[in-house]
Amino acid sequence: MAATRATARQPAAADRVVKPHGPTAAKRERILEAAMAVFGAYGYHKGALVEVAERAGMTHAGVLHHFGSKEGLLVAVLQYRDGEAVAGLDAREQVEGPAFLRHILDTVKENTERPGVVQAYTVLSGESVTDGHPAQEYFRERLRTLRHKIERTLAEVTGNSDPAELRDAANTLVAVMDGLQVQWLLSPDEVDMTRTVKRTLDMLLDRLSAA
Repeated sequence: MAATRATARQPAAADRVVKPHGPTAAKRERILEAAMAVFGAYGYHKGALVEVAERAGMTHAGVLHHFGSKEGLLVAVLQYRDGEAVAGLDAREQVEGPAFLRHILDTVKENTERPGVVQAYTVLSGESVTDGHPAQEYFRERLRTLRHKIERTLAEVTGNSDPAELRDAANTLVAVMDGLQVQWLLSPDEVDMTRTVKRTLDMLLDRLSAA
């Protein structure tokens, strides 16, 4: 990415993690971490709440007490993964404007240090295309929101106002990021997600700026 387009680096992963407040929030975070691992390993339908409870050091009833249902837990896991406020835990600060492009690269780099989170996202997003999946609308809206935010940011950074070009660029960037995660999970030594996403973003910025 060109130096003139670079923005101040966002806080490191350790500075942006969700912080629990009190024993109840700590229990909820423990459940969310356990559920992310179980859903990532087995998917939503085959992932059992009993195993989530065992990993969290709680009873099945205890998990339901905090999240109400398996579907409620799934939605909470997805929100937690995205850094949104959930179950008494603080949300991550949202990044806007040109700094969002730097944030994308920081997030990709951060993801290389948390394969379990990447696996859970990849499995659940793939499952969500099936009929009646409880996370389908969540992923549909998440991708729509992400694409629109990328479009706005690219327009601001490059000065390009062509809706079709901006939409194609946003779709390309999202496709590269999600596709790379699958490749990286299967062959981590052969895929450099951060470098590839940066090169893709640089090419998109150059193309949009020259148009």
